[in-house]
Amino acid sequence: MTIDGITVCADSGLTSEEIARLVSDEKSLWQQRGKTLAQVDITLEGTQITVTSMEKSPIRRIRRITGYLSSIDNFNDAKRAECQDRVVHAS
Repeated sequence: MTIDGITVCADSGLTSEEIARLVSDEKSLWQQRGKTLAQVDITLEGTQITVTSMEKSPIRRIRRITGYLSSIDNFNDAKRAECQDRVVHAS
């Protein structure tokens, strides 16, 4: 199931209202930390509810330039233009 764009896997012993409240609480905690929530797993073990969350993490490109690894964000305009003009030799 998906709630507010967050993938949710929840135990069948929980009601939809309980699940929505737990996801809302968890989303608020993550937003306070400045992070984006991607997935919430909610399990019920007896009377204990366990909430496990995962952060949404964008994929970044890292380049090897003159022996150093760096993201393109750190390049000046000339180095960015060089990266865009490169010819890919892939088979």
